[in-house]
Amino acid sequence: MTEFTAADIGSSVPRRGTRFSRWLGRRILAALGLKITGHLPDHPKMMVIGAPHTSNWDGVMAIGMALALSIDVRVVAKQSLFRWPFAGLLRWMGVIGIDRTAPGGVVGELTALYQSADQLYVCMSPEGTRAGADSWKTGFHRIALAAGVPVLVLVFDWGRGCIHIADCFEPGPDVQQDLTRILGHMRGVQPRIPVRLSRPIRELSDQPVASDVDLAA
Repeated sequence: MTEFTAADIGSSVPRRGTRFSRWLGRRILAALGLKITGHLPDHPKMMVIGAPHTSNWDGVMAIGMALALSIDVRVVAKQSLFRWPFAGLLRWMGVIGIDRTAPGGVVGELTALYQSADQLYVCMSPEGTRAGADSWKTGFHRIALAAGVPVLVLVFDWGRGCIHIADCFEPGPDVQQDLTRILGHMRGVQPRIPVRLSRPIRELSDQPVASDVDLAA
């Protein structure tokens, strides 16, 4: 598969970074033996999801990708974390504080943010955990549908040594149909820790069920 680089990014994609941060991102990916493949559509607003998530190294992989491409990607955290002395650092890192008790909850707040922004990429993990979830959380789908933004699917494939930009689609009212489409890109993927695969992905290839053993991240 052809490697995707910062030079291939369209003008509508939200950008953030410097020459040094791009170099650092490339060094992170090279150290992990990874490259970026696929194609990033030229959209100003997207819901970004990544799977399978079985290790803390998946997060390092995603950070390396964002740095290498100079893409401004936001993640979500509880508003209660935004206190001194961490508030400034969290905002600088691109973390969005969400009040889960507010009317509409996470879905309502992020939908409003999308609707008010000219450019916004938010990254969420549909598995919700790296410890072999029984099912996927569908909040990302509800947010994307309500905000009218496409879903970008990233596949973390350690076997092929890549972060693959696998799909970008407009979500529809049938969440199960869309989940089936997303999971279709996970078939044959090798995660960092196979026994931690979430059940929906594991059932694609009859991988072993996660045990209670404390596995290294």
